[in-house]
Amino acid sequence: MSVYTEIKRITTHVLSEMKLQGEKISMLTAYDYSMASIIDKAGIDIILVGDSASNVMAGYETTLPITLDQMIYHGSSVVRAVNRALVVVDMPFGTYQGNSKQALSSAIRIMKETSADAVKMEGGQEIIESVKRILSAGIPVMGHLGLTPQSIHKFGTYTVRAKEKQEADKLIEDAIALQDAGCFAIVLEKIPACLAEKVAKKLYIPVIGIGAGGGVDGQVLVIHDMLGINQEFSPRFLRRYHNLYSEMTGAVQAYINDVKGGDFPNEKEQY
Repeated sequence: MSVYTEIKRITTHVLSEMKLQGEKISMLTAYDYSMASIIDKAGIDIILVGDSASNVMAGYETTLPITLDQMIYHGSSVVRAVNRALVVVDMPFGTYQGNSKQALSSAIRIMKETSADAVKMEGGQEIIESVKRILSAGIPVMGHLGLTPQSIHKFGTYTVRAKEKQEADKLIEDAIALQDAGCFAIVLEKIPACLAEKVAKKLYIPVIGIGAGGGVDGQVLVIHDMLGINQEFSPRFLRRYHNLYSEMTGAVQAYINDVKGGDFPNEKEQY
């Protein structure tokens, strides 16, 4: 029997067991109670309360504007809906880079005010001090390497990362450093599939990919992209499992027509 069907609550230890047994890990984002409830009941392993809420919930172009208070709001909303999945909350831009005391304070606020299971941080050796400080307080940390959206102004583009040997070597070193510091898992975003597979084989902690091929230990997508709610974002790695944009538009238009035509509400729909 697989770990997936045996476990009633996913923990960091369960994820390690899943990697050992070669069982793929499923991960999706959620930002509110209703969506989190649906995907948790469907059996997802990890729910990421991503700083991508800045894009899909608030309409910003980048993830940079979202605040710690806003992430805590989204995180607490998601946690109230979840019974099985491991809930990870992104630490937003400016709450951990360059100041390990601030990083610990931010992580403590997230854990205390959301009741989440872990935090996620972007970066490698340059944030190791902050990672270690948070881990020393007993807070689980998920790493994030490759395309790191909080550094978009440094990169200047959302193109595939680590195609050149120097950057690929640094990514491997960063992944090992994060593992050695105590991270329980790492997300690899938008890097060559062969490099991602190499990293996954080198590490004993789970590696979750987004645009990183199938040779890793699991996959993550943004729920609004995967369900086809967001139509503007169409990278190669995205598989749309539904077209909710069209379905929702049709439903709203039918409602408008029924209201304007006097068909809604009918006799059975009133008191």
